[in-house]
Amino acid sequence: MNHKEIRLKFEQASAFFATNQTRSYDFRRSCLEALERGIRSHEKGLYLALKKDLNKSEHEAFITEISLVYGELSYIKKRFRRWMRPKTVLPSIAQMPSSVRVHPEPYGVCLIMSPWNYPALLTLSPLIGAIAAGNVCLLKPSAYSPHTSSAIATIVRESLPEGVVFVVEGGRAENETLLDLPFDYTFFTGSPTVGRLVMEKASRHLTPVTLELGGRSPVIVDESADIEKTAKRLTFGKLTNAGQTCIAPNHVFVHRSVADQLVEELVQNFSRTFDSEEHYRKDYPRIVNRKHFDRLMQLIEGQEIAVGGQGDSERLQIEPTVLLNSSKDSPVMAEEIFGPILPVIPYDSLEDVIAEIKTEPKPLALYFFTKDKERAQRVIDEISYGGGCINDCLLHIASPYAPFGGVGNSGMGRYHGVDSFRTFSHFKTVLKKSWYFDVSLRYHPFTEKKTRQAKRIL
Repeated sequence: MNHKEIRLKFEQASAFFATNQTRSYDFRRSCLEALERGIRSHEKGLYLALKKDLNKSEHEAFITEISLVYGELSYIKKRFRRWMRPKTVLPSIAQMPSSVRVHPEPYGVCLIMSPWNYPALLTLSPLIGAIAAGNVCLLKPSAYSPHTSSAIATIVRESLPEGVVFVVEGGRAENETLLDLPFDYTFFTGSPTVGRLVMEKASRHLTPVTLELGGRSPVIVDESADIEKTAKRLTFGKLTNAGQTCIAPNHVFVHRSVADQLVEELVQNFSRTFDSEEHYRKDYPRIVNRKHFDRLMQLIEGQEIAVGGQGDSERLQIEPTVLLNSSKDSPVMAEEIFGPILPVIPYDSLEDVIAEIKTEPKPLALYFFTKDKERAQRVIDEISYGGGCINDCLLHIASPYAPFGGVGNSGMGRYHGVDSFRTFSHFKTVLKKSWYFDVSLRYHPFTEKKTRQAKRIL
C-alpha cells in the first residue's frame, strides 16, 4: 500500500469517526459481535496462516493466541456497557453546589502496530479494546508474518463496516508513512529499539502512546523449589513459540546447591521436544526468518552446551538449548535472546541476584520458583518489573481480569479487560454548577476577610 492509499484510509477513518456512530453502545456491540463471527468463520484460515508463518501447530496456536482472543471478547462484551457509563464523583468544597461526572470517550483514530511472534493475538486483542472504547483504527501487522496479516485483513474486510478498521499490510515504508500521520492514539507492541522511534514520531503530534516492549526476563530458582516441576514449567515457558515470546524466561539464576539437578531435569525436558523427528518437523515452531536464525546460532557459538545447540537452516529450526556458565560479558547475556536458548547461571546469595537484576533495565517479566513465602514477597517488593509469576511462567498474562504491561525499558501503559477500555478512552471531567448559590470568595476584590475565610474553609 503506497503513501497516498494509506493517507486515504486515514482520512476515511477520520470521516467515519466524525459521524459519531462509534459513540453508541449498540454500534460497538455489533462490531464486536461481527468481529467474533469473522474470527470463528476464519479460524481454520488463521491456523493455516500461523502454520505458514511460524510452523505453529493448531494446538499451540489455539492455546496461546486464538483462545485468548475469544476470552477477551467474551469478557469485554459482557461488561463494557457498564464501563461506558459516566461515573459520578463527589465535588470538592470549592465546587459546591454542583455535580461532577467523569465521561469516558473515545480518542478517535487509533494506530495499532503489532509484532510477528503472536500476530493474531497481539493484533486482535488491543483491537477489541479499541472498538469497545468507541475508536476507529488502522491496524499494521508485521511484514514478517504476512500470511496471518492477510488473514486478519480478510476478517476485518468481511466483518466490520467500512471505515471502522483498515488493515495496512507491508513493511518499513508503510510503517514510516503511518508514523508520520496525526493519530489520536498509538498502540505499539515490539522491541524497545523500535518503541523509541514510535514514541519519538508520536511526540511530534503529541499523540499518547502505549508501548508493549520486551526485555531480558530473568528467572530465579532457589534451593527450596520443586526442581522437577520447575524444569517442566520452564520448558513450557521457554519453548512456547520456540522462545519467540516477549515474556519468555531469558536466563535462569539457580541456587548452586540445586543447579546440577535443575540442569539434568531441563536436559530431559528439552530432549523430549525433539525426540520425535515427526513432532519436531510438524509441531515445533520455526524461527521467523534467516536473519534471526543466524543471530541465535551466533549466540550459541563458544558457549558450554548441556543439550541442543544444533540448527537446521532450511527449516529455520533450532534445537531447544541449555547453556552452562555463561558469563556476563558473553553475547548471549548481553541482549534479549528471543529464541529457544536458556542460559543457566548458579548463584550463592539471593541478595546478590536481586542486586544484579536491579542494575539491569526493568524487565517485562520475572519468575521466581520457591517454597519460601518471605523470599517470594521480598522479590515482589524489591524488584520492579512488568509482571510475572511465582512458581510458573507466562501464565500471568492469560486473564482478562488483570492488566498486562511493561515498566521503564519494557514499556509503558497496560491493557487486557477493563484496562484495554481505559487505555483507549479519554476520561473527561464535567462539572454542572447550580444557579442557586455562588461562593463570593473566588471573586475580586480579595479582602483580608475573604482570605481568612478561604484558609478556614478550604
